[in-house]
Amino acid sequence: MSEQFATASLPQQSSATIWKSQTAWLIASLVFLTGAVYWPVHSFEFVNWDDTWYVLRNEYIQSWHPSNLWDIATQVINRNYSPMIIYTLLVEHTFFGMDPAGYHVFNVLLHTLNAVLVFALVSRLANSQSVGWTTAAFFAIHPVQLESVAWVTSVKGLVCGVFVLAHLICVMRPERTPKQELWGLVFFALAVFSKALTVVVPAIVLLYDMLICRKKFSESLARQFVPGVLSLWILLSTMSAQVSELGGIRDHMELGKLQILAVDSIILWKYVEMLLCPRDLSVLYNPATTGIALQVAIASLCWVAVGFGCWKVRRSHPFVTLAAAAFLLLLLPVLNLTPITTLMNDRYLYMPSIPFFALACVGVKWGCDRLDAYRTARSEGSSDKTRRAVPGGWIGIPLAATIPLIIATSEHLPVWENDQRLWENTIAHTPELPLVQIQYAWMLHNAGHHEAAISRLRHTLAELSPDKLDRDRIEETIHDWSAMSSSASGTRELDEG
Repeated sequence: MSEQFATASLPQQSSATIWKSQTAWLIASLVFLTGAVYWPVHSFEFVNWDDTWYVLRNEYIQSWHPSNLWDIATQVINRNYSPMIIYTLLVEHTFFGMDPAGYHVFNVLLHTLNAVLVFALVSRLANSQSVGWTTAAFFAIHPVQLESVAWVTSVKGLVCGVFVLAHLICVMRPERTPKQELWGLVFFALAVFSKALTVVVPAIVLLYDMLICRKKFSESLARQFVPGVLSLWILLSTMSAQVSELGGIRDHMELGKLQILAVDSIILWKYVEMLLCPRDLSVLYNPATTGIALQVAIASLCWVAVGFGCWKVRRSHPFVTLAAAAFLLLLLPVLNLTPITTLMNDRYLYMPSIPFFALACVGVKWGCDRLDAYRTARSEGSSDKTRRAVPGGWIGIPLAATIPLIIATSEHLPVWENDQRLWENTIAHTPELPLVQIQYAWMLHNAGHHEAAISRLRHTLAELSPDKLDRDRIEETIHDWSAMSSSASGTRELDEG
């Protein structure tokens, strides 16, 4: 994957042909890599973690009647206003019914498409197809993406990703035509109606115009007027829908904004750690919110240092500043400044991982280029002419890094195969969370182990001190399941008599 795709001695048409051919091979390799890693999901089942409400019991995806289509477009469903997602599930249900295989394969196809779009976007921004390909490869196969790809309900992030990336490809250009502006606006609107995360995208494009294109702030802001207004409208109209006390983990919801920011400073570094060294991944985490003063101080100082460094290199290395800012901005909607019921999740890293991996690849390439230049200078200044730099030799480092990532992804993938494997893995990581115990009990109940499920809930009441909302829910569930067991036992006795 050399940076030079054509030599000066070749005719221009031939050079373009070689470039297109190599691009096609790079895209094909991404498609093959992503498909090979995620192929096992075609045999996975639905899980009792939102799949129930988004697919199995979602009446909105069962009819194409005009009144139903209107309701999808105008109503908050499952505490989210995301009509594009419900329309997507409606189409999927039309083709696949209640067969989970189709939904899982569709998720893999969307993720593959996103990997190709990442390749196209980063290749142009970094002016390097090798940087674009390695970024897309990391994005495609990294274990932290499993939740987004192998969980049917995470189609939300995948669909949003397609439209956000298409929007950025249209508008992240030094000069964009009216046609590109129009298509960019269309893709942005579709992304906004897919997931509220999109509201931060205009800020990223504004930074691109200022840092990369060197445009004035006033001009850059004016170009984001329409997307900004649309984002503000979506943000204001859906904010109440995003705040919920149902499900999730609520211990942090009583914290003030400064306390949340303090916790966020640590969580952001945990996200960096997950991207650099993915291990102990889980569907739910329980980050500490008390007794962390020293960790907060260290984490905050480190972020101040990162911010200062990015500011200092904003002119000499604008790509670095843009990538760092994009990483933080894409995480901003899930930092609980507007309360949501989980502090951190793997799926929150789906889009933020792109600038992170791009920055890492650019950094490795820059370091290797400097080392190659040094070695070349030394070889030219000595009698030893054999130690010459190899153009594009840096690519071996990220390629080698993909091997352990593929292994880790393949090993963790079966966790999402069904309810039992999902909650057995989760309970091994965070057994102290009442929600995890509740979901595990539901898995046992759905598998026919009613007494074991009731025993699990009673243990949760006695040992884990759930809050009032969870306690009421557990007591009601125990009552219902006990009544069902008594009824079933009575029926058996009558049959035996």
